[in-house]
Amino acid sequence: MRLSPLGDSAVVLASDDELDDALLARMRALAEAITRHPPPGVIDVLAAFGSVAVYYDIAQAGNYASLCAELQKIAATLGKSRAATGESRRVEIPICYGGEFGPDLDGVAAQAGVSAEEVIRLHSGADYRVHAIGFMPGFAYLGGLPKVLATPRRGTPRAQVAAGTLGIGGSQTGVYPLATPGGWNLIGRTPLRLFDPAARNPAMLHAGDHVKFRAVSMEDFSRLTPGSTPEACTASRAPSESSLQSMADAPTLTVVKAGMLTTVQDLGWRGHRAQGLPVSGAADSFALRLANLLVGNPENLAALECTLIGPHLHFSRDTLVALCGAQFGDWPHDQPVRVAAGTTLTFGAARQGCRGYLAAAGGIDVPRILGSRSTYLRAGFGGLEGRALREGDTLRITAVERRPAGRWHIDERIAPACTPSPTLRVIRGAQADEFSESLFSESYRVTPRSDRMGVRLAGPALARRTAVDLLSVPALPGTVQVPPDGQPIILMADAQTIGGYPQIAHVISIDLLLVAQLRPGDSVCFREVTLGEAHECWMARDRALATLREGLAAKFT
Repeated sequence: MRLSPLGDSAVVLASDDELDDALLARMRALAEAITRHPPPGVIDVLAAFGSVAVYYDIAQAGNYASLCAELQKIAATLGKSRAATGESRRVEIPICYGGEFGPDLDGVAAQAGVSAEEVIRLHSGADYRVHAIGFMPGFAYLGGLPKVLATPRRGTPRAQVAAGTLGIGGSQTGVYPLATPGGWNLIGRTPLRLFDPAARNPAMLHAGDHVKFRAVSMEDFSRLTPGSTPEACTASRAPSESSLQSMADAPTLTVVKAGMLTTVQDLGWRGHRAQGLPVSGAADSFALRLANLLVGNPENLAALECTLIGPHLHFSRDTLVALCGAQFGDWPHDQPVRVAAGTTLTFGAARQGCRGYLAAAGGIDVPRILGSRSTYLRAGFGGLEGRALREGDTLRITAVERRPAGRWHIDERIAPACTPSPTLRVIRGAQADEFSESLFSESYRVTPRSDRMGVRLAGPALARRTAVDLLSVPALPGTVQVPPDGQPIILMADAQTIGGYPQIAHVISIDLLLVAQLRPGDSVCFREVTLGEAHECWMARDRALATLREGLAAKFT
């Protein structure tokens, strides 16, 4: 089993054997074995096609070489012949093909040189296997599509594809579990909900499942449609009378103006990558942790992420708040501030950086979904109804009485200042040697198309020497992908868990805060470091946080 670093927070175990059902079964078995008995520091495991990614916290793991040795031991104990534990599940999915649900069915038929009826017969008659879950929560990459039905992806992706829509992309087929943009050819739709964030096991399909599609009529589709739509699971439930009374008694903040993009975020989801759910959470997790510490909160409590133009917020009660990350107007930075009841805070435009984090003592109290209060905009759940805040929204703050002892602020050296032209330290990616141009020779400009999924860069095109297609492989925030146009993308908090673009590099974990604070028009350069250097930086930051945590413990009464 070959081990390769994936940035400075994951390691990929892969085999050079031919990708077939036997290899897929071995990879699933390996992922299951590591999940059952994880070595110290392991926080997540993801099986993807012919590899397994193991995500870790080096501060908990302690030693990278020891971690790799433990993983090799698990792989050796498992053996090449061991299949995945238990029987593969068989899942039947009803599909209404064509019509308004399958606008590309005729195009797929023309590409294949057969009738639309033959496409339906062939597609519904095949036995599919879930190779991996990724791209979005619950999205299953299915192998087994009849070769005649293979159809190139659309040249221009649709701006929105409805939840439950069945598509064909190249030699694969799959169902969009959530409403999202998409470039596959749409041939039908299922009434089933393939991803429900409110469920204990949110993803219907798992790696290794056998899937069979069953053609149904429009009448059957209507009869099978659940009482709630696939999107209904993202809506907030109506509060009970007791919860309404509790909200009336608790401190609240009301959005007077929402700013450019203001969302509720904590440190995101942990342990759900196998279901296609990214970590998400705060784009600048370090700033969120600092803001929480400054008001006496645990570091993972939910706060507001404010982007470029800050909100206007009205507070109903005396509240202790702190703003970290980007600097907005003249608002005090990196220090706790007491806000009196009835005050409306106005933040204005960010004068330095892109994203600021406003923490309130007690934390923002919105429902937890899968253990997190973060907002995942792409999938439309979490936070407040899965969306950005808007005028008139009211958020509850968990009631606590906390006062800082005296006036103080943290040393500005704790967090690097936001800069419009950072040099980002990176570790080489798996395909770094396949590019004729170097990532390190020029600077790149941040484009306006950047968002929480990825920072898109413009500069000298990076030409790959080979045109060989790649299997989709694990990715993580900080991965630098190179799409066919040669312009690199730095993946961010909301990025997919697996991707098919070449990976030229990975930004080290402690420099992700610099990426999160980039604005359109800023520029970046890259500098290569070793994995050991990256881990040393991580451990130094961890020690600095521990010292700060200890020092702040005596600052509150």
